[in-house]
Amino acid sequence: MNLRQEYNKYFLDIYGQVDFVPIKASGSRMFGENNEMVIDFMSGIAVNGLGHCHPELINTLINQAQKLWHVSNIMVNEPALELGQLLTENSCCDKAFICNSGTEATEAALKLARRYALKNFDYSKNKIISFKNSFHGRTLFAVSAGGQSKYSQDFAPLPPSIIHAEFNNLESIEALIDKTVAAVIVEPIQAEGGVIPAIPEFLQKLRELCDKYQAILIFDEVQTGIGRTGKLFAYQHYNIEPDIICLAKALGCGFPIGAILVKEKFASGFELGSHGTTFGGNPLSCAVACSAFKIINNNELLDGVNERAGQFREYLEAINEELGIYSEIRGKGLLLGMELEEKYSGKAREIMLAGFKHNVATLMASPNVSRLTPSLIIPEEDIMIGCNRFADALNSLC
Repeated sequence: MNLRQEYNKYFLDIYGQVDFVPIKASGSRMFGENNEMVIDFMSGIAVNGLGHCHPELINTLINQAQKLWHVSNIMVNEPALELGQLLTENSCCDKAFICNSGTEATEAALKLARRYALKNFDYSKNKIISFKNSFHGRTLFAVSAGGQSKYSQDFAPLPPSIIHAEFNNLESIEALIDKTVAAVIVEPIQAEGGVIPAIPEFLQKLRELCDKYQAILIFDEVQTGIGRTGKLFAYQHYNIEPDIICLAKALGCGFPIGAILVKEKFASGFELGSHGTTFGGNPLSCAVACSAFKIINNNELLDGVNERAGQFREYLEAINEELGIYSEIRGKGLLLGMELEEKYSGKAREIMLAGFKHNVATLMASPNVSRLTPSLIIPEEDIMIGCNRFADALNSLC
């Protein structure tokens, strides 16, 4: 049976899957229907921070499954309580709300910001400022906040009072922000938009402007949070603190979970009954997230992220010196983007597909940017093997 072809009989055609179908995986290696081995530089799009089937996470899940799977949120469960404590005590925030995905985290953050503004100011303070080329999720509110119209334009009419400034452009944000703005939402690195890091001065000015106009500063760290950039949170690179942090992806290292972290000042934006989720905070996901967090929140592991990032850059720069496909290699930690030279413009998906043909799994961040988001603990041997295969894939297109 060809599993890829069978899939098309039963599912909506949304993702455009590649031909490779993983059957099992371990660490940074995936194995397909014919036992072919693929080196994984995707990690589920920055999700499997500890690779596939990490033994401690498996044990945690089994142990929790034998005790308690799900209870209503009208009751407290121990894993959720522990996770909230870990997240708040290790961040600049004071309160947590646990949900199921990054999109839900964005939705919750934007709803809280608007409701806080309504309760503490008036109806006129309702604008959301986001940034062009950003991505914040797929619900209608989240996709409207995102700065890529290709994801939102076909779902109009969209929620009103969302405006988009130019990323890394101080004049653009200064021209748009005023006392009617409830919140500014920004990715410290625009991941889906091409792996574009924020300039420190830009984020520092955002903090100043939000303070001046009493707007909530939301950092979307769905892709950059939980160790991806070599620090626990990406905001820690910039010497500022956001008011709300959105998390997901590596928070559960493969088990679905999301969260927002909120400073005490703004926690009153939500109160009894103003928001909720059936499955958010369930014991299974929270137990796994607690285990993953404790492993990742470790100086040796975080230093290892930067060490591995250096190894990747060394291999990639050597490949590019020979082939001349990329004009720039950028990013932080193990969130890496490679901008294509003009003559290879639009070929990022072709490169991704060629990678799978050569048994290495890579990503694209835009039609012109290849992206790598490997496990935070990928072995050096797999970096070497995968980069050699990636070089073969690129050679096949030159």
